[in-house]
Amino acid sequence: MTDLYQSQRAMRNMRRAAMQRGVIAILDVGSSKITCLILRFDGPDRLREHDGVGPMAGQSSFRVIGAATTRSRGVHFGEISVMNETERAIRTAVQAAQKMANVRVDHVIACFAGADPRSYGLAGEWELQDSVVTEQDVARVMAACDVPDFGQGREVLHAQPVNFALDHRTGLGDPRGQIGNRLAVDMHLLTVEADAIQNLLYCIKRCDLELAGIASSAYVSGVSSLVEDEQELGAACIDMGGGATGLSIFIKKHMIFADSVRMGGDHVTSDISKGLQVPLATAEKIKTRHGGVVATGMDDREMIDIGADTGDWDKDRRTVSRAELIGIMRPRVEEILEEARARLDAAGFEHLPSQQIVITGGGSQIPGLDGLAARILGQRVRLGRPLRVQGLPQQVSGPGFSSAVGLCLFAAHPQDEWWDFDIPAERYPARSLRRAIKWFKDNW
Repeated sequence: MTDLYQSQRAMRNMRRAAMQRGVIAILDVGSSKITCLILRFDGPDRLREHDGVGPMAGQSSFRVIGAATTRSRGVHFGEISVMNETERAIRTAVQAAQKMANVRVDHVIACFAGADPRSYGLAGEWELQDSVVTEQDVARVMAACDVPDFGQGREVLHAQPVNFALDHRTGLGDPRGQIGNRLAVDMHLLTVEADAIQNLLYCIKRCDLELAGIASSAYVSGVSSLVEDEQELGAACIDMGGGATGLSIFIKKHMIFADSVRMGGDHVTSDISKGLQVPLATAEKIKTRHGGVVATGMDDREMIDIGADTGDWDKDRRTVSRAELIGIMRPRVEEILEEARARLDAAGFEHLPSQQIVITGGGSQIPGLDGLAARILGQRVRLGRPLRVQGLPQQVSGPGFSSAVGLCLFAAHPQDEWWDFDIPAERYPARSLRRAIKWFKDNW
């Protein structure tokens, strides 16, 4: 725990240094594509460090000056499985983005999906020495949280204070400077498999780049796809990627839960490939051109050519009806959505005042998905695209780039995390564990 705390602190300092130099790269390492965006931070106030535990600590303005995306290799279920292939793909994306931006970057902030994320809700209390809350008091109340024993081989990816209470007043964003006697905090802790982080770190090092920050794709997709009201009142984001589907729940502008389903658009492609006995590349083409999940009477008559080049004339001239294709795709899409629903139920999503669900990611572009999702997930479902970001080229502004755009926002406006405070080293880790959303029911 202490090592990770130190390395996260070191990354934060690196990020600060990179932003002062004015450019930083964003790297979304996904199962179907790898995206690199290069950000330039504007003006003399590049880093106006606000003292804020709030969601927008350290605001700054930026624009995208380089963007590239390449087919991912060696990444499965959102995790790196073949190091040198992933390294090559990362190099390709970074070099192309640097060429477009006409700058060289040394520092990247990366995000990844998968790695079996687990959420914990922690609580801590601290009696104030003095009646005014100081920076040290905030550090101490965080240190007073009982950290669960999350087992061998796991590391903390995010540790964010999501709510402060001072005496009997709860729902405070930043308690510093306020007067009271007893300070309490609720924190959200997200752990992932340590190997996944180590592999990503190692891979980025092999590309001669320095890692200046790391985030969960599920988290950053929520940051870019949920509008402000949704983040405030409570909403879930489902990011349907290629190899994994990320889930996150936000309330009061903070993420309070994240999870991941080890299935995504690639599984739909693979079902088409098996069902129609065509190569994966052909299946992917058929899916993007003709796919869907809701069949109408017309689809029985709409025939799709499955052109092949086996040399067998009959086989190469095969056609399949769109209704048949939908019959292959729909069960898998339903399975992904039902699994997502089960994870949200287990997290206690129904206790939130708003039941809004936003679906984003490359897999969300299947025609008819919103109707099917409303049936499985409840009525309040919409498809989400990432926020518009200055300088973002049109070709990287679709739902498939939610996590990349969210990572830009994360780089520019990081939420305060545990490692932004000087926490006494003897305070790691303790014992207990509370349900991720239990504090929410207790406090609001």
